[in-house]
Amino acid sequence: MREGFQDDLDRLDGKLATMADAAAEAMRRATQALLTADLPLAEQVLSADDELDQLRAACEEDAYALLALQAPVARDLRGVLAVVYCAEKVERMGDLAAHIAGTVRRRHPDPTVPAELEAVFAELGRETAGMADRVAGLIRAGGQGGYAELSRTDETIDALHARVLATITAPSWPHDQRIAVALTLVTRFYERFADQAVSVSKRLDFAATGDLPG
Repeated sequence: MREGFQDDLDRLDGKLATMADAAAEAMRRATQALLTADLPLAEQVLSADDELDQLRAACEEDAYALLALQAPVARDLRGVLAVVYCAEKVERMGDLAAHIAGTVRRRHPDPTVPAELEAVFAELGRETAGMADRVAGLIRAGGQGGYAELSRTDETIDALHARVLATITAPSWPHDQRIAVALTLVTRFYERFADQAVSVSKRLDFAATGDLPG
């Protein structure tokens, strides 16, 4: 029974890792759409979000079935419960990428990001998508040891977020205030995406070790 349970848990982890892969790809595409005002690409991100929702539902269904049929304890129980917790967080990451794509849709055909902030948002996109990639790798590798690394990256995201806010609230800001409002929301989506990735890594570390980092 133990071997069969481990196979089921490995498959469950695989679904969760696939979700993290999808969240990373969604963030890459959303950022590209944001920087290029590419409406068709933004629509792809919005459409793909439904698939991530379905993956979350499948993860939860499988996890609850394992809990009911196998009654795991200790590390096994932490592993199953971590999938339920993390699936919700990763789905939220996908939602946040979709929110960025939704901004592209609302602003189209006008661009959202002015030229002087393009590099900052490109970096936000690279760093946050990389965090989702790292989450996927942690899930596939057993979940331990990523919290400190992702927390450091989160600090980078926070600094970029602050940089955007400082720019758009400066007296010298030359653009329409509607653009400033849109950018305030968008940079917050990146910041929250990073927070969710850190939260996932923290729970994965706990599932693997029984100790909550922080």
